[in-house]
Amino acid sequence: MADQIEILFEDNNVIAANKPEGLASITENDITIESLHSLLGKKYEQKLFIVHRLDKEVSGVILFAKSPETHKYLNDQFAERKVKKYYSAVVHGTIKENDGVIKKPIREFGSGRMGVDDRNGKPSETKFHVVQRFRDYTLLELNPSTGRRHQLRVHLYSIGFPIVGDLRYGDKTIQGKYSRIMLHAKSLEFQLPDGKSILIEAPLSKSFLEVLKQIS
Repeated sequence: MADQIEILFEDNNVIAANKPEGLASITENDITIESLHSLLGKKYEQKLFIVHRLDKEVSGVILFAKSPETHKYLNDQFAERKVKKYYSAVVHGTIKENDGVIKKPIREFGSGRMGVDDRNGKPSETKFHVVQRFRDYTLLELNPSTGRRHQLRVHLYSIGFPIVGDLRYGDKTIQGKYSRIMLHAKSLEFQLPDGKSILIEAPLSKSFLEVLKQIS
């Protein structure tokens, strides 16, 4: 399984991989089930440090640090919102605006479900750009300024455009017709410990392209 993971970038400080959908970023409750973190740790025979996460259902670029020092260095960049993150998403419905910003506070409502709460939620911001419109769908590029759990999924659902295939946010009867959630982490831009800026891009998976072909 580890040999099937696409490594997008590696140096003495970091490893960036293209996470397949359906594989957890880190080990969940059942420690017997492999995660991307555990698989790469075994492959490289070293401890890897978790910098950020992607939802299990989501594919795309994810970053791990090779040392505590690099881990802190990268965590600081994420905390200070210096990391540029871009995602590809397909939503139900046709968005008329070419560009927009969703600013809605988010909090957890229990059972892992997140939602908008204007009074008690944490400030959250997502920028979107329309890449292509279809009859009943819209392909978007998303740029979250904050990193709340399920942020992109919640924000798009809250404005009436749920992400295609998202069983948690949207009509399960409709969403269950799709083979995967149509959300992919396409790129990360950040600074390496030597001060050099780097852009890492993850190509769209075969499964993402197949669903896109079906709906277009």
